[in-house]
Amino acid sequence: MLSSLVVELIGSIAACLSTLCWVPQAVRAFRTRETKSISLAMQLMLVAAIILWLVYGLFLMSWPLIISNAISLLFVGTILGMKLRYG
Repeated sequence: MLSSLVVELIGSIAACLSTLCWVPQAVRAFRTRETKSISLAMQLMLVAAIILWLVYGLFLMSWPLIISNAISLLFVGTILGMKLRYG
């Protein structure tokens, strides 16, 4: 069986990767102000999912879940805001 340290490390690495994957899209949307190719429905569902994961992490007091989803919410929320503003 894996030690709890290894499990936390795996979760932390996964959290970092899934959080950082939104940086290129957020930077591109911010620089170009072009969001036509981004699905509004997908962005809304993703923001809702991230909020729910954040609440779940808060209930569990799981710092990898809390931190990664809080940061993801900033990036994805920025993309959603740009989508709503620029279409």
